[in-house]
Amino acid sequence: MTGDLFAEWLEADGLGGFASGTVGGMRTRRYHALLLHASAPPAGRMVLVQGFDAWVETAAGRFALTSQAYAPDVVHPDGASHLESFQREPWPTWRLRLPDGTSIEHELFVPQGSAAVALAWRLVPSSSANARLIVRPFLSGRDYHALHHENTGFRFEPETVGDVLVWRPYDGVPEIVSRSNARYEYAPLWYRSFRYDEERARGLDWSEDCASPGELVFDLGAGAAVWMLAAGGHEAVIGSDESAAQRFEALRAAERARRATFTTPLDRAADAYVVRRGSGSTLVAGYPWFTDWGRDTFIAMRGLCLATGRLDVARDIVMEWAGSVSDGMLPNRFPDRGDAPEFNAVDASLWYVIAGFEWLDAADRDGFEVGAADRARFESAVDAILEGYAKGTRHGIRCDADGLLAAGEPGVQLTWMDAKVGDWVVTPRSGKPVEVQALWMNALAFAGRRAEHWRALADRARTSFEDRFWNEAAGALFDVVDVDHQTGVVDARQRPNQIFAVGGLPLALVRGTRARSVVDAVERHLWTPIGLRSLAPDEPDYRARYEGGVRERDGAYHQGTVWPWLLGPFVEAWLRVRGATPAAKREARERFVTPILRHVEDAGLGHVSEIADAEPPQVLRGCPFQAWSLGELLRLDRVVLAPERR
Repeated sequence: MTGDLFAEWLEADGLGGFASGTVGGMRTRRYHALLLHASAPPAGRMVLVQGFDAWVETAAGRFALTSQAYAPDVVHPDGASHLESFQREPWPTWRLRLPDGTSIEHELFVPQGSAAVALAWRLVPSSSANARLIVRPFLSGRDYHALHHENTGFRFEPETVGDVLVWRPYDGVPEIVSRSNARYEYAPLWYRSFRYDEERARGLDWSEDCASPGELVFDLGAGAAVWMLAAGGHEAVIGSDESAAQRFEALRAAERARRATFTTPLDRAADAYVVRRGSGSTLVAGYPWFTDWGRDTFIAMRGLCLATGRLDVARDIVMEWAGSVSDGMLPNRFPDRGDAPEFNAVDASLWYVIAGFEWLDAADRDGFEVGAADRARFESAVDAILEGYAKGTRHGIRCDADGLLAAGEPGVQLTWMDAKVGDWVVTPRSGKPVEVQALWMNALAFAGRRAEHWRALADRARTSFEDRFWNEAAGALFDVVDVDHQTGVVDARQRPNQIFAVGGLPLALVRGTRARSVVDAVERHLWTPIGLRSLAPDEPDYRARYEGGVRERDGAYHQGTVWPWLLGPFVEAWLRVRGATPAAKREARERFVTPILRHVEDAGLGHVSEIADAEPPQVLRGCPFQAWSLGELLRLDRVVLAPERR
């Protein structure tokens, strides 16, 4: 087979859980799993079933369908060598050809809205009619950030009722419910020292042991082998009065029909990030390790929901977060374990205001009804945010006398450039960061539709911005003014944040020749085919590669590393300074969008990665499935580069 065996696929369940792995079948991350369950959607994630080994027995012998990576550097058995083809639409499907000519098709999908996964294997017509399939599951029952190791406390023996097996590996861990048309043979084993190469490359623990309680034995000659798994509390989705094979086919038909409602593969990919939180919805920032982050949710919503016409989902997100305002701030992250939300983002609340007003505008334009109670709830949240910021709130966030927004205190990272290792804040940006001013004035302009005093404050802030942020020597904008709250001290490093003064937001703060100069400077110093660098190569702290241990990687995270999501504001700014003509849109699509579309098949299949190295060949890094990266690609495609509405 041609193609990358280590490219990754994702099947999300709409609750925060998922199944994921590689094309070749070898798990390379601690997060690769067959059944990963969010016990408190979208958080409380636990890995219940890591994967499986599988082989087929025919008259010619026994042949592996899978491969596993073991420490120190062993791959066994040789199933990946039999892989003939892989397709990701509408869900992961493998075709394997064995040495005796037997051909097997294997598919896997996650039914939306349930912590479950469904798998099937079929003999391809013309293959041997006499074949047995044996599947040996790998189980754990651990936090998804942790690793599992051999111990005496694991409970191997299942409860058996008909064709249903129920494993209860540990107290306090959800049950693992299995249903199949196989014969089960109890044969407990520990599989030791699985090797996770992506974890090793990231400087983290990378070896794991899994418990394997027995074998599922299928007669492929009698028809498709089906196997369905669910977390405790979700077993209804895989169990009913019908046979296991019939239940599988019903799930398959329903899920195929649901996915067919999405018009393109990118729309289907966008759906993976929409998850339940409480009685509403939110967006997972990225798979496999992020949950829902405030800043990411509101940036991504503009593309994943508004650009795709999912105004109902946008409404659920806006309403769900509206109740979380505290002293003018929205939490930047809801922690996994139910601890207090973290209020350490100056921009998350402002992105919420902007995304929320864009939702209302889209609803008014497209005839989507927004009830009076919903409008009032959103407007109340907006008032609380702006009033909190105007009078001052946590971490030195306050409206200064010049109308600009100041923010920052030692030891706290408040902007999207938020890497921190221990007490080291890598890019503190304390003072008045440029993109925060753009967000502040856009939020004030939106709120000014209802209240004159916000419009007046926006005008005052804009005058100050024009006077204070222009860097004549560079023909660009300062990244931060009043650094560390010292009046007149500026940070002139070339970073991408200045682009938000021209593009990416409804209101541009810089126009004319200055706007063109900013865009040209960003393109010259920061643009790559994957996105914008976070720091120009000629700056002292520039890092060309995002690699190594935690400290090394976090030290490079915003010091050169490329961010695909920044293509959205950059391309919008590029068009604005050129007049956004049809010809300019065609040129922008070819120059800036086509290259990144090629990478949709390179890492997280059908998705866009979180980051990439700053220098060629721009290896894709970080989360292979990132919400705002895909969201901004969709916003570019459907809004920024779309033909003018008539």
